[in-house]
Parts: sequence; C-alpha cells; structure tokens
Amino acid sequence: MKPSIAVDGVLIKGDKILLIRRKNEPFKGKWALPGGFVEYGETVEEAVLREFEEEVGLKARIKKLLGVYSKPDRDPRGHVISIVFLLDAEGEAKAGDDAADARFFPLDNLPPLAFDHEEIIRDAIHAMKRNY
Repeated sequence: MKPSIAVDGVLIKGDKILLIRRKNEPFKGKWALPGGFVEYGETVEEAVLREFEEEVGLKARIKKLLGVYSKPDRDPRGHVISIVFLLDAEGEAKAGDDAADARFFPLDNLPPLAFDHEEIIRDAIHAMKRNY
C-alpha cells in the first residue's frame, strides 16, 4: 500500500489561527487545520486552496510552503504525507464540507488538536517570527 498525500492550510491573523472542528473520524470533534486529500490530477497547491475553501468558505492565496510532514504514524488511517502551506485570506470563516465548526483561536490558548497539528502550528509560528 502506498502513502496518501494530503495538504493542510495555516491561516494566522495577528495572534490567532483558524481551525476547524472535525465532523468525521479520525479525531471527530477535535480541532485541526483545514485540509484534506489531494485528488487525482490536481496539484498540491490546487488541493490546499480547494480544501480550504470547502472547509472554511474562504478563497485563499498561498504565501509560502511551510513544510512536509511524513511520519508514518501521524494519521491513524495509514501513512499520510501532508504538505503544509501558509495561507492568506480575507473574510469571515464558516464551517462547510468536513468541518463541524470553524473559528479563530489565540495562538497561546489552542484547544486539543488532531494529528500532529500542534507540531505544525509550532513550526508555523517559528517561521512567521523569522519572517519566512
């Protein structure tokens, strides 16, 4: 079985980050970065923008590639490699698609997170401090 490819989008506005509450397993009810699986025939850039719009209702633009997260045990469904982008978007987020809720949280007071998203957010904060 081959690894699956996913994407996640990080939107930080000031000292807050946009998260979604997962509607489905795994981690149903936990908070996570907006994202999902890359569909056959699309680029990872197209995938992150599509998933972001589907889950939070916002059209985003990619600022930078944050990194690739590939630990084989990061997702209980199997080996999922996530390519993570820093995004920019304007407007009010609203939950859609696989999201039960979407809201901004203070970076210094995050809820319990799904997958390895705590590590990803920590990396995003460091990258933004370095003006990445």
